[in-house]
Amino acid sequence: MAQNINFNKNNEANFTLIEKYTPEKMTPLELFHQIAEETPDARPGKMFGALCLKAGNGKAAAMFWKDNMVFKLTGEDEQEARSLDGTSTFNPMGTKPMNGWIQVPFDYADKWQAFAVSALAYVSTLK
Repeated sequence: MAQNINFNKNNEANFTLIEKYTPEKMTPLELFHQIAEETPDARPGKMFGALCLKAGNGKAAAMFWKDNMVFKLTGEDEQEARSLDGTSTFNPMGTKPMNGWIQVPFDYADKWQAFAVSALAYVSTLK
């Protein structure tokens, strides 16, 4: 648990314990925002009109799409994501799948932050 500090009108501190959100206790969108706040080097942005996380070079690494997360992955990270039931190559228009972009359902929310970190590390190397 974390502490929340509030100050009253006399500038006296009031400490309260707050429970950190866990994937079981939040919506997919709330989890996306938590990941965006807690992941180093993640910058919020938009891609195809959807919320996304970008690396310092401006490249998109992850995107929130219809209660799923979509990650730009490669190598073992891509293989791990593809091994999960219900994941697929991202295909927003239904006609042209985007290679390397893996859509991961909320069923695997416990893996979203690790995939976000991996995706940010990968796209940081792109020019």
